[in-house]
Amino acid sequence: MAAAEPVALEIRDLVVDYATRHALGPVSFDVAAREVFALLGPNGGGKTTLFRVLTTALAPTSGRASVRGHDVATAPDRVRRELGVVFQSPSLDAKLSVRENLWHAGHLYGLHGAALKTRIAEVLELVTLGDRSDDYVEHLSGGQRRRVELAKGLLHRPALLLLDEPSTGLDPGARRDLWKQLLTLRDETGVTIVLTTHILDEAERCDRVGILDGGNLVALDTPAALKRAIRGEVVSVEGHGQDPLDLRDQIVARFGGEPTLLHHSIRIERPDGAAFVAELMRAFPDEIRAVTVGQPTLEDVFIHVTGRGLWEDGAENGAPPAGGPVAREAGK
Repeated sequence: MAAAEPVALEIRDLVVDYATRHALGPVSFDVAAREVFALLGPNGGGKTTLFRVLTTALAPTSGRASVRGHDVATAPDRVRRELGVVFQSPSLDAKLSVRENLWHAGHLYGLHGAALKTRIAEVLELVTLGDRSDDYVEHLSGGQRRRVELAKGLLHRPALLLLDEPSTGLDPGARRDLWKQLLTLRDETGVTIVLTTHILDEAERCDRVGILDGGNLVALDTPAALKRAIRGEVVSVEGHGQDPLDLRDQIVARFGGEPTLLHHSIRIERPDGAAFVAELMRAFPDEIRAVTVGQPTLEDVFIHVTGRGLWEDGAENGAPPAGGPVAREAGK
């Protein structure tokens, strides 16, 4: 009987405190081998801090994180051998060719000579840039440069690929191409992929999503299960310029529930969204200017567990979620 493949990433009660503030945790979760896992959240939510811990650039205050059984704090050299890292900021020399960039990166991984030459050819084929190896990086599109960054991260055959905001700065077409490449890489090489993102459709493509807010893991599950936890449709209501808080109170008095006030709109979760819209319009024909109904998105999940939008000021500043830190599994 074959031995079970080790968990790619294991995090237990991980805490990071800076000199003047609490940044992360306690956070606990696992990532299985060959999984594509997203850490979704606003700026200031804790994604970058966790990324720094996983790349061994920052020691945790307490708790532990291990990559394929190697602790990031006590065995950083072993961890780095298992990791391929693609940072958000570009790391290519635009005045060198694609091959030259990979050649110098390979030396940092201890690769040399014919073995490195062969590996460069292999990774460029993996990211479908085999015919661009002699092109200068400055002549490549943004999407092609991102794929060269991926090739760099894959040179030493890592078990775990860490991507920090991989689609930042890419247009929708380049983003689709990049994701096609990532899923192909996972299927063909067996690499596990963990990425940070604040882009909703990027998180939708992943096997599982962990939502970080204010340094806390507030939800964790598959995208579909997270959205099912809302148990209904999402109705958004805009009034005719009057105080939205007053309209919300009227809706609560008439229909009950716990609507959320977001900017100038009122958000309501209902299992019978379309039928509820008709009742709402009959009850408040003169007070409502516009109303929409739709299936839940991952942003709705964020609102559901924190009480505010993903891009609101509180989220950007890493404020703690409404009601304090809560780790929620879908359906609970």
